Amino acid sequence: MTFRGFRALRCSGAVTAGCLLGAMAAATIAAPAANADPDCSSSGLAGTVTSVTGTARQYLDNHPEANQVLNAASNEPRPQAEADVRAYFADHLQEYYELRGILAPIGDAQRQCNVTLLPPDLASAYDQFMAG
Repeated sequence: MTFRGFRALRCSGAVTAGCLLGAMAAATIAAPAANADPDCSSSGLAGTVTSVTGTARQYLDNHPEANQVLNAASNEPRPQAEADVRAYFADHLQEYYELRGILAPIGDAQRQCNVTLLPPDLASAYDQFMAG
């Protein structure tokens, strides 16, 4: 995973970063979005990213261990960051699934609107995190 991307996601106000997922609000947001036509306007997509980023930031603020792991990973070489984040979330599956749920609207919007919402480094981190 590219966890420098998670830090940027969390800190930049973009996804995180997921940036990524309080946590139960994302499930509520994602469910109606699945049934509604997506808002693929620039403002609609920006709103999705902003909402996900804020929720992810709030989630990480309420889960300091996960936040610490992601922050530390942002300063590590990629292989070490991937190993550390995978190890943490393997031991904290509930947090992984919650964070993944928070980040899901980014992928949903990208697929439904056929756009790329994240810069390449964040997209790589997002894809790897979402893949497990």
